[in-house]
Amino acid sequence: MNFIRIGSKLLSRNKIMMALDKILELRVQGYSQLEVAKLCGIDRSFISRLETLGEVKRGNRVAVVGFPIQNKVELHQILTELGVEYILLLTEAERWRFFANKDGTEVFNELMRIVADLRGYDVVIFFGSDMRNSVIESVLGEKAITISIGESPITEDVYLNPESVRKLVEKVRVKQVSKERG
Repeated sequence: MNFIRIGSKLLSRNKIMMALDKILELRVQGYSQLEVAKLCGIDRSFISRLETLGEVKRGNRVAVVGFPIQNKVELHQILTELGVEYILLLTEAERWRFFANKDGTEVFNELMRIVADLRGYDVVIFFGSDMRNSVIESVLGEKAITISIGESPITEDVYLNPESVRKLVEKVRVKQVSKERG
């Protein structure tokens, strides 16, 4: 065992590490900070501080939204590799399925939930029609980077150049790192 002495206390590093591993594993499994705190007999604020201590900043928290996108699977993979935290890419068929079997209230509530989620990101890259881009800019303001992929209404899936998307996300992240250092 690996022990350390702090004043009159003798501490086990192994016991501390096992407790930390348990806390983190429960959080990964989806337990809330409060639930983990109760299970482990500690204050919720300790878990919050622990997560803040271990957080790795990788530049902007970036969200990417776009529709109708032809090569969404390819782009999703690239965006995941780049560490984009929120990805919502839809084909034309998926866009219409989003509305199927939902009444107006359900559609409105789902759209409001998505907008609320997006407001939590530093940058939202949006690929859409000219009309949709205007709406996104109005709602999200300066955090929105909109790329027009056609005039509204777009009825066919649009192919996006994967390398251009990669460069855009990388450029957004580099700008944020520069701001943090400057």
